[in-house]
Amino acid sequence: MKKVKATLMDSDAMERTLTRLAHEILERHQKLEDLALVGIQRRGEFLAQRISGLIQRHRNVEVKSGTVDVTFHRDDFRTRLPSPRVGPTQISFGVDDLHIILIDDVLYTGRTVRAAMNSLMDFGRPAAIELAVLVDRGYRELPIQADYIGQSHPTSINEHIHVHVVEVDGQDEVLLVEYTK
Repeated sequence: MKKVKATLMDSDAMERTLTRLAHEILERHQKLEDLALVGIQRRGEFLAQRISGLIQRHRNVEVKSGTVDVTFHRDDFRTRLPSPRVGPTQISFGVDDLHIILIDDVLYTGRTVRAAMNSLMDFGRPAAIELAVLVDRGYRELPIQADYIGQSHPTSINEHIHVHVVEVDGQDEVLLVEYTK
């Protein structure tokens, strides 16, 4: 049984958080021609598009952007994904020597990020890979940490963070959900 315990972000809070993340990225990256944003399918794709748009509006420079599907790079592909939902990887630029920022909605175990890095390496060798997440919910299984964090919300094992984006879900919000038996 699923119960919404709290709304962690509404649409205004999400917009403010993404704006802050865009400014943090701009503070660390002066040479935008060496930067690319890559959203992790599914919701990370839309967050990356929004951050890219915010950067473009602020600096009047288009940042390279793309998306990566990690389905076949996941270590639990055969055991936990009975009918995987595969999306397109769209990287229309060479990644060699670029500073890539992977963007995802939620960071939890680190396994999705590891899979995204593996997938990204199929396209070349970036100068560096950083990670931006809307929500870090704690508890890692792999030694991965985000460079840019919208909000941190440590969760228990039966709690989950659900990120809704208007492009997929019809509204922007972040919910803390508890699953009970």
